[in-house]
Amino acid sequence: MGKLKITETVLRDAHQSLIATRMSLDEMLPIMSEMDKIGYYSAEVWGGATFDACIRFLNEDPWERLRVIRREMPNTKLQMLFRGQNMLGYRHYADDCVEYFVQKSIANGIDIIRIFDALNDIRNLETAVKAAKKEGGHAQIAMSYTTGDVFTHEYYVNYAKQIESLGADSICIKDMAALLTPYEAGALVSELKKAVKIPIQLHTHYTTGLASMCIMKAAEAGVDVVDTAMSPLALGTSHAPTESVVAAFRGTEYDTGLDLVKLGEIREYFMKLRKKYIDNGLLDPKMLATDANALIYQVPGGMLSNLLSQLKQAGKEDQLNEVLAEVPRVRADAGSPPLVTPSSQIVGTQAVFNVITGERYKTVTKEFKGIVKGEYGKTPEPIDPEFQKMILKGEEPITCRPADLLEPELDKLKQECAEWTEQEEDVLTYAMFPKVAPKFFEQRRNKKYGVDGAHADAENKVHPV
Repeated sequence: MGKLKITETVLRDAHQSLIATRMSLDEMLPIMSEMDKIGYYSAEVWGGATFDACIRFLNEDPWERLRVIRREMPNTKLQMLFRGQNMLGYRHYADDCVEYFVQKSIANGIDIIRIFDALNDIRNLETAVKAAKKEGGHAQIAMSYTTGDVFTHEYYVNYAKQIESLGADSICIKDMAALLTPYEAGALVSELKKAVKIPIQLHTHYTTGLASMCIMKAAEAGVDVVDTAMSPLALGTSHAPTESVVAAFRGTEYDTGLDLVKLGEIREYFMKLRKKYIDNGLLDPKMLATDANALIYQVPGGMLSNLLSQLKQAGKEDQLNEVLAEVPRVRADAGSPPLVTPSSQIVGTQAVFNVITGERYKTVTKEFKGIVKGEYGKTPEPIDPEFQKMILKGEEPITCRPADLLEPELDKLKQECAEWTEQEEDVLTYAMFPKVAPKFFEQRRNKKYGVDGAHADAENKVHPV
């Protein structure tokens, strides 16, 4: 037992969840040195969608952002979110790319890399974990938490043991869809603590209104670290408020030791930012409402709005209930993947097609076929061979680790982007976003050589898509 540690998410997941990752480095700069004095266990500041948003919307170099944060917060461990073999992109990359990305992240200031795989396929995490250990970083593996017949405590305990034997330094329960309930959180943490020796961290969202209670029960069960967000950017689809969690455990054996008065000063700064986001339309108050529907449909909030917009486009929004009933069936057919990026989008879109065409699997998306084929890795449950045959139409399924089929690609990528490269890290930016990166590199060059970048900046001030 003892003190509960806090990971602050306001500089990454909080604004990713509420304002589509649009907080700029200029907005973070004035408060970072104050945040550095708080004594957080770590600050989550990078990875996830920040990379994409930096080059696509903010005209900012994500590597430069990381270096500045490192400079401004020398006393705080910096943490990032990394999608295993997908890095921060949307496909599997060859091992040489993954190793290089991890090396460069740590060289530029990251201390803790939180690595996860959408299917909880441990094979998709091996390269990243080994690379992080080699560079002297802290490799944390996050288990994508979900519910369903196969996702028992035994399933998570078994996965935790695999994680520990792979050499990870800690485990995170990543409850991205806010499906965890308080007593379940306590029971799960309790079992994991018995099964493994490495620290356990809890990451849960406030979407269903249960996050604070989950944190309390997890703390009582011995969780080591919890993720929270400064209150102006907490609640809703974000996280439990840092100050409230600190206050809740004051004077108990779980006391975080953080100073509420100092946190109050940081809150004041983020309140001004929050007002700005509400005024400019970036922060939609609807994002702050509690929605317990996720617990009924087992569908993350973002996926729900996605399904609705797909149905609206097809003029079939009256069929939402049928689609919601179809999602668990499609998910079961696909081997019960956790519904997190990208599997939530893949399962959801296929369910929409099944309902609006009036015939199941009459139209099969390329991505759904990919999951059934094994392109994303091994699914939590085996896929029925007959179903697999029907979907693959004669193609052979992949049973190895998908990245084993990839040739080394770093040198080829370096050649492809040579004309734009100003720093070694640029090849990684290009690898992940080959369509967006060249335009960003060009704007960066223009800015450097005094070419008028004002119109480019204006373009980047548009509302999120």
